[in-house]
Amino acid sequence: MTALAALDALRAGDPAGALGLLGMADGDDAARAEARGMVLLATGDNDAARLALDAAIRLGGASPVLLLNRALAEDLAGDAARARDWMRELAGAYPDWAEPVLRLAESLRRANDPGAEAAYAAALERDGLRAEALIGLGSLLLQRGDAARAQSVLLRCCGLHPQQHEAWDALGLALQRLDDRMAEAAFAEASTLAPWHYDYALHRADAAWRHDHAAAELARLELAGPADPVCLTARAALLERMGKRGSAIDLLEAACTIAPGAVPPALLLAGLLARTARVAEAEAALRRALAMAPDHPRLLNDLGAVLMRRHKHAEAVRVLEDARARHGDDAVLLANLGNATVSLGLQETAVAYARAAAALGPDSVLPWRAMTNILPYADGTCAADLLQSARAVSDRLPREHPVFANARDPAKQLRVALLSGSLRTHPVGWLTVAGFEALDPAAFDIVCLAQNAAAPARDALARRFRARASAWHDVDTLDDAALAEFARSLEIDILIDLGGYGDSARMPACARRLAPVQIKWVGMQNHSTGLAEMDWFITDRWETPARLRGLYTERLLPLADGYVCYSPPPQAPDVSPLPALANGFVTFGCFNNLAKITPATIGAWATVLDRLHDARLVLKTHQFSDAETHDRIHAAFAAHGIDAHRVELRGASPHREFMRQYNDIDLVLDPFPYTGGLTTCEALWMGVPVVTMVGTIFAARHSFSHLSNVGLADWAATSTDAYIDLALEKAADLHTLSDLRAGLRARMKVSPLCDAPRFGRNLAAALRHAWRDWCARGDGS
Repeated sequence: MTALAALDALRAGDPAGALGLLGMADGDDAARAEARGMVLLATGDNDAARLALDAAIRLGGASPVLLLNRALAEDLAGDAARARDWMRELAGAYPDWAEPVLRLAESLRRANDPGAEAAYAAALERDGLRAEALIGLGSLLLQRGDAARAQSVLLRCCGLHPQQHEAWDALGLALQRLDDRMAEAAFAEASTLAPWHYDYALHRADAAWRHDHAAAELARLELAGPADPVCLTARAALLERMGKRGSAIDLLEAACTIAPGAVPPALLLAGLLARTARVAEAEAALRRALAMAPDHPRLLNDLGAVLMRRHKHAEAVRVLEDARARHGDDAVLLANLGNATVSLGLQETAVAYARAAAALGPDSVLPWRAMTNILPYADGTCAADLLQSARAVSDRLPREHPVFANARDPAKQLRVALLSGSLRTHPVGWLTVAGFEALDPAAFDIVCLAQNAAAPARDALARRFRARASAWHDVDTLDDAALAEFARSLEIDILIDLGGYGDSARMPACARRLAPVQIKWVGMQNHSTGLAEMDWFITDRWETPARLRGLYTERLLPLADGYVCYSPPPQAPDVSPLPALANGFVTFGCFNNLAKITPATIGAWATVLDRLHDARLVLKTHQFSDAETHDRIHAAFAAHGIDAHRVELRGASPHREFMRQYNDIDLVLDPFPYTGGLTTCEALWMGVPVVTMVGTIFAARHSFSHLSNVGLADWAATSTDAYIDLALEKAADLHTLSDLRAGLRARMKVSPLCDAPRFGRNLAAALRHAWRDWCARGDGS
C-alpha cells in the first residue's frame, strides 16, 4: 500500500511527499523499490533512479513498466544506445503498447537521430490519439524546418486534445514560421490554458509585435496582471522590442522581486542589462541568473562579454573556458574567447581562437569581426592579411542600396552624423571632440547617433558632445536595419563612424547605407575597414604615405596636419623634473593596454634592459590587477634573463593618478605592431617622449603621426634593431632629455596636435571635399 500511496502522491504533483512515504516504510520490496525509482526519475535524479530500479529487478520485479522505467533511467544517466535496445525489445514483446516506441522516439530526438521521425510514426500507428506522440512529432518537424507538416500534425493534436497547452504553443510556433497571423491566437490559447507559463506569454508578445498588435497586447497584459510576474515579463519583452529598454528593465526588476526564484525574468533581465552601459548591474544580474541556471550557455557567454567590458579579462577567459568545457566549441564563444585572450597579451592564442570560430561559422560575421579586431595586435600581421579579414566581414554583412534625395548643393550646411558608442571619456572622445567643436555651426549641423551613451552629469566629454550636437539619439535598441532606416529619415549628408568593429560599435549598419557619404575616423581605426560602403577614410601623410594607399578599400581623405586633435585633460598634474636626475638610473615606461604587448615587443624591451644594466621598466595597465597575468609577464621577461625587480607592473588607477605616474618615467617605449594612440598623446603632455617603431598598417603608425606633429619625428625607427638602438641613444643623453621634458607641454600646446581651430579648418575642408565629390557624381547613390 505504501508504494501505491507514493505513486498517488507523485501523480498529484508531490514528489517530495512521495519520497517521504517511501522513506517511512519498513523494509523493502520490489514494489517500493520500483516506486522509489519512478519518483526519483520524475525528479531528475537519474543516477539514484537507476539504482532503485535495479534493486526492484533484483527483488523480483519484472513488469513491462518497471523495465521501461529502467531503460529511461539508463537513457538519461548511462548508456543511451543500450537503453534504446531495451526499448526496442519491449516494443517487440508488446506490439500493442505505444509507450516504449514513444520513449524511443524521444530518446532519438534528444540525440538528433534521423530515426526519431519513424519512431514517432510507429508510436502513432499503435496509438493514433496519443498527445505526447503528436506533440513530439510536430515539434520534431518544426525543428527540422518542415513547418507545413508540423502545422498539420499539431492541428490534429489540438483538435483531439484541446486542453494540451503544449500543443497550442507548438502550433503557434509552426504558424509563425509560415508567417500566418493565426499564430498569435494559438499562443493566446496556450497562455489561457497555462497562465503561469512564461514561454507562452513571451511567444504571444513576440507574435503581437510581428503583427503590429504590440500596443493592444501591452494594454491587455497590464489589465490582466499588473503585478503578475509572467505578465510583467511579457510586457518587458514588448517594451524592449519597442525601443524602451529602460522601462523593460524596470518591469523585469519588479518581476524578479515578486518571483525571486523564477528563471525566465532573471534570464531576460540579465540579457538586457548586458546590452547596456550598466555593466556592474549586468554582472550582478548575470551571476544571480547563473545561480538559478548554472549551465546556461548564453548566460555564461554574456557574463564573459560583460567581464571584458569591466576590464576583468582574466576572469572572462576563465568563465568562457568553463562554458566551452561544458558545452563544447561554438563560433560565438570562440570569438569572445579570442577577444578576451588578446586583451591579456596572448595574441597568438587569440588568433587561433578567431580562426577556429571562423571554421565553425564561416558564413557568420562575428568570427571575422573578431579576427579583424585581433590581427592588428599580433606579431607578423601584414596589411594584406588584415585587409583580407576586413573584406571577409564586409562580404558577410546584409546590405541595402537606397537612393538618397539630399539636395546636391556643394555649399549648403551639411548635416553630419556621428555614429559611436564612445562619445564620452574614451580615446575617441579625447581625440575628436575638439575637432567637432571647432567646426562652424553655420556650415556643419552635428547629429549624434549614440550607443550605450554615458550620462552627461557624470562625464565631461559626453557633455561636450551633447553641447555641440543639435540632436542626440540613443540607438541602443535599434537593430542594424532599423538604425539604417532611422538614420536615413534624419536626412543626413555625411555619416562618420567612430566605432569600427569594436565594443558598442555599429559600423556593420553602414553596409545598409545610412547616408550618401560615409567616412571612417578614429574608433578601432586600425586599418582599412574593407567595407564596400565606407567611402572615405580620414588620415594624414604620416599614417598613409603614397606607397601604402593601395592597402585601403576606401578613398583616403588626408588632413593637412595630423588626423586627430588631442584635448588635454584639464586636471592633468604638472610635469616633474626628469626622474633619472634624482634616481641615478633611467626608467623606461609603457602605459598601453596589454593587448599591444607582444612577445616581440617584450624581447626588444628585454634587450634594451640587458644593454643598459641599471635601467628599469614600468608597465601600467588595468590587466596587471590580475595576479596570474602579473606573474606571467614577469615570467616572460625572466625568460630573457631580466629579473622581476627591474620590471614594475602597475594596475589600474583613476585618470589623474594615471597621468601623474608619468612623472616616474623618463621616456616611453612604444609597443609594436599596434602603437600607442591616446597613450602617446598623454605621455607627451606629461613631458615624456616616446620611442616608436613604424609599420605598414594604420595602427602601426599612430605614434609616428603624433610625434611628427610635435616635431619629434626623429624618435621613430623602422626596424627592431633600430628601435633598440634609438632607445639606448635617447636614454644616454639625460641633459637633452631633461630639456625636452621641461618644454614639451608648451611645444605640444602650439602644435597641430592640440590646435583645435587649425584642426577644425582642416576637418571642415576634408568633409566639404567629400560632399562636393558626391554632388558632382549625380548618380543617386
